[in-house]
Amino acid sequence: MALQFTKSKEIISRDNKVYSKFARIPYYPLVIKRGYGAIIEDYDGNKFIDLLSAASSLNTGHSNPRIIKAIKDQMENFISYTAAYTYSEPLVKLAEEIIKITPGDFDKKVVFGLSGSDANDGMIKFARGFTGKKKIISFLGAYHGSTYGALSLTTLSLNMRRKIGPTLSEVEHIKYPNCYRCPYNCSKDTCNIECLNDFINALSTYLPPEEIAAVVMEPIAGDAGLIVPPIKYMKAIYDICKRNNILFVSEEVQQGFGRTGKWFCIEHFDIVPDMIVMGKSIASGVPLSAVVARKEIMDSLEAPAHLFTMSGNSLSCSAAIETINIIRDECLLKKSRDLGNYAKKRFEDMKNKYEVIGDVRGLGLSIGIDLVKDRKTKLGNRKAASKICYRCFEKGVILIFLADGVLRFQPPLVITKDELKTAIDIIEESIKEYTNDKIPDEILEIVKGW
Repeated sequence: MALQFTKSKEIISRDNKVYSKFARIPYYPLVIKRGYGAIIEDYDGNKFIDLLSAASSLNTGHSNPRIIKAIKDQMENFISYTAAYTYSEPLVKLAEEIIKITPGDFDKKVVFGLSGSDANDGMIKFARGFTGKKKIISFLGAYHGSTYGALSLTTLSLNMRRKIGPTLSEVEHIKYPNCYRCPYNCSKDTCNIECLNDFINALSTYLPPEEIAAVVMEPIAGDAGLIVPPIKYMKAIYDICKRNNILFVSEEVQQGFGRTGKWFCIEHFDIVPDMIVMGKSIASGVPLSAVVARKEIMDSLEAPAHLFTMSGNSLSCSAAIETINIIRDECLLKKSRDLGNYAKKRFEDMKNKYEVIGDVRGLGLSIGIDLVKDRKTKLGNRKAASKICYRCFEKGVILIFLADGVLRFQPPLVITKDELKTAIDIIEESIKEYTNDKIPDEILEIVKGW
């Protein structure tokens, strides 16, 4: 029986009258009433398995009872008092925990904010303040946020830049390594990290290395299509940074807090960054961000260089402390690896059956299924992605696509094996229906995507 969306569509109609359209990317008519674990319910009583985790911001799941208790317990003491003028133990405890779980056996300090965007803005300030240099290197296809500093690092969508420039100066972009669509036609066996030449040539022609403060890199290029770079590329660019006194920054807003099977994705590459930028899942859905860096970097600026009235508020910090405890207690790092391996195997099997799947890639429960028009040209298949995502929605699975047709598979780490299996079964059913031309074109009028 087809799902009904009567109440949901009424709320959406009201939303259209009052909420600015630029602030939402439509995929389907989902109005959330409640959530628990990996399940979402809407206002019409429909239930969905969540494979999006609110853009990878709910690694511990919806309405985790331990998170709720931590917030309630703190609320009984006080809700918030600005950390700009006073001190609070939840802030101190969280900073201590973050220093423990981040890579690097050296003195570190932390600063808090409210979103990944403001954390990236802070990162730029600290990099420039510490080094005395101005240039920041980011990557084509990067997504770092929507505030002006973060937007200046971002090269993902024209609509993010139309009519609102100029963006921050002295920010340069180089190509992100993309093994599936290697411009040098290399394979894993023949790769000599030719893609590194883009950076090397830039350093010798128009980017003086002595003027570069930092290289900021997503260890998986999330919104560019969940692209995983080669380990040897990561080590090579890190070595270039170290030789030239350039800070290396790991941007972990999407991939941090167990998403890839380690606390932070950069740990897969055996690299210790100078700074880590984090947000999204840090507090299980409560607004919070952080930058952690070497002590000397964080001590390079003076107050009030980077502070916000509500940053490091007690509720967010309490939720974040409990988030870390849950990930430890429930062994979610191992669970992410185990379920991620299961999911990747299922998708690889599908790849052998359906020509529309060109590539499957990812780490832990951060997986991209790259849909293509044909495997020879590797052109992205946005039409297929739109239809498959909407059909999954109709069957009770929340799934979106990124880039030019990459299915984004990032369920809460607390998802059960049975829920995961059911969701993947539905994805395969939807792919099969698309292959058999059983999904109507009218869906394309609803699903817009990035």
